[in-house]
Amino acid sequence: MDAFEKVRAKLETQPQEEYEIINAEIKHGGFVYYQEGCCLVRSKDEEDSDNYEVLFNLEELKLDQPFIDCIRVAPDEKYVAAKIRTEDSEASTCIIVKLSDQPAMEASFPNVSSFEWVKDEEDEDVLFYTFQRNLRCHDVYRATFGDNKRNERFYTEKDPSYFVFLYLTKDSRFLTINIMNKTTSEVWLIDGLSPWDPPVLIQKRIHGVLYYVEHRDDELYILTNVGEPTEFKLMRTAADTPAIMNWDLFFTMKRNTKVVDLDMFKDHCVLFLKHSNLLYVNVIGLADDSVRSLKLPPWACGFIMDTNSDPKNCPFQLCSPIRPPKYYTYKFAEGKLFEETGHEDPITKTSRVLRLEAKSKDGKLVPMTVFHKTDSEDLQKKPLLVHVYGAYGMDLKMNFRPERRVLVDDGWILAYCHVRGGGELGLQWHADGRLTKKLNGLADLEACIKTLHGQGFSQPSLTTLTAFSAGGVLVGALCNSSPELLRAVTLEAPFLDVLNTMMDTTLPLTLEELEEWGNPSSDEKHKNYIKRYCPYQNIKPQHYPSIHITAYENDERVPLKGIVNYTEKLKEAIMEHAKDPSEGYQTPNIILDIQPGGNHVIEDSHKKITAQIKFLYEELGLDSTSVFENLKKYLKF
Repeated sequence: MDAFEKVRAKLETQPQEEYEIINAEIKHGGFVYYQEGCCLVRSKDEEDSDNYEVLFNLEELKLDQPFIDCIRVAPDEKYVAAKIRTEDSEASTCIIVKLSDQPAMEASFPNVSSFEWVKDEEDEDVLFYTFQRNLRCHDVYRATFGDNKRNERFYTEKDPSYFVFLYLTKDSRFLTINIMNKTTSEVWLIDGLSPWDPPVLIQKRIHGVLYYVEHRDDELYILTNVGEPTEFKLMRTAADTPAIMNWDLFFTMKRNTKVVDLDMFKDHCVLFLKHSNLLYVNVIGLADDSVRSLKLPPWACGFIMDTNSDPKNCPFQLCSPIRPPKYYTYKFAEGKLFEETGHEDPITKTSRVLRLEAKSKDGKLVPMTVFHKTDSEDLQKKPLLVHVYGAYGMDLKMNFRPERRVLVDDGWILAYCHVRGGGELGLQWHADGRLTKKLNGLADLEACIKTLHGQGFSQPSLTTLTAFSAGGVLVGALCNSSPELLRAVTLEAPFLDVLNTMMDTTLPLTLEELEEWGNPSSDEKHKNYIKRYCPYQNIKPQHYPSIHITAYENDERVPLKGIVNYTEKLKEAIMEHAKDPSEGYQTPNIILDIQPGGNHVIEDSHKKITAQIKFLYEELGLDSTSVFENLKKYLKF
């Protein structure tokens, strides 16, 4: 999300316990474009956000509670394009508003994913956009408006396992068409000065090779995993000789490093890194190839990038699950990192963040991030909420969540387990937890929980586990293999029936997912391996923790049918086990909460947050009075 000075002003003037979701904003020329109420607006004065010009009323689209997901302004500010979504659907509409004395909607396109503006040789604005159908993004279109209206399909990707997205280089010199699957990519360049010319291929796709492209001074800077080791490294080549044989190594990362992002400036390249579970910023001087590495505060767990056109400064935000974002700015002239001044969040003194490691059964060290109150006594008697994901090479989400802050304030321990299959330690960390190595992630999760208990953090009767989407695979597998480690589980839109889903090629994402889970339809080895860990396939009559599942009625990514089948089979196994219970056996509660709508995960749903916290407190026999009182400080009930 784009966040700017308006956010800074609000954070400085409001108490830190107040929390607000900031919609997309973008600066262009002398204006800031953003959403105000139900309208797309622009303002000249960032400090005076009440003095704005209404460009478009979203209510004209007749959508239920629409919000602006992304904004792009044409180079000469004749048009602005905005992608509109709703909370209960992944479908989107892109509107194009003509900017004049009386702004008006010029056009609208359904199901747009990514979009960017360029200007052609005749100073005409050209909008490139990708069209998404059934969650698959294969088509690129280009359109013009005004007296010379046209809208044509420009590119179609034929391989259904790939998807397409657009990116405009920081200097707007090239528009890149990025064609990717989970392990391989291919990039085409569209000349920002001649957008009607045929695109230029940088390098034809090579299986296992990923690359992303930036541009500066007639040179391409390429972030790629080509060569040994197969981790990301920075290479460069002349823009007129882009093929792989011309790529020269420019900068390499340390082992166990995740490249979070890259930002290009006139004389500097800034790399945002995660190394051994800590955050760093590397500032590379492009004139002299100097490198300045800055270790960031240990409380920080994630970056929030700030789209920025100021060539002198590199602003960004740092955040953690229990602390709202804080602004930092690296000033190139001074060669220093400046921290936002003002109100210091009290959580820095009332809580601790620990970086721990667990040894998995194959000897691999698995990083964990743990939060708890500073003054907590006898941590073994405190409730523990464990988070896990472990798929697609994606980091476990560690953005600020007010409900997590409230739990820590109420004495809970939070533990984030960065298991294999995720991306926290680089590309190899992902490779070691996908396909026929998926069980490594399960072993890592089990080792993390046992290590936490062994080091005095909570106990099984007070341990809970949470995950969403693909994280449900490891959680469901652990409930089958080691249910004694847990008391309760919350899942949101969980992926629980891997085998049947991956054998159904009519589902929109099955072909894109083959690189992650394997192809059980054509590969017997993959099929048998999935059977070993698939949550649905391994349900059996035994003790289970209580489980609360939030699912969405029209979720296209994780179909409701698989979740319902899992829940019914689990309840049957629990009833079978209850026929011959051991002494003191307590039947677990299995709750399936089906929400309307077609979104995949609704992160800020107050109803969902309230239901999950209520469930955890009831299962652990805890008094929830104070936690809900504190939660009202953050959420508008």
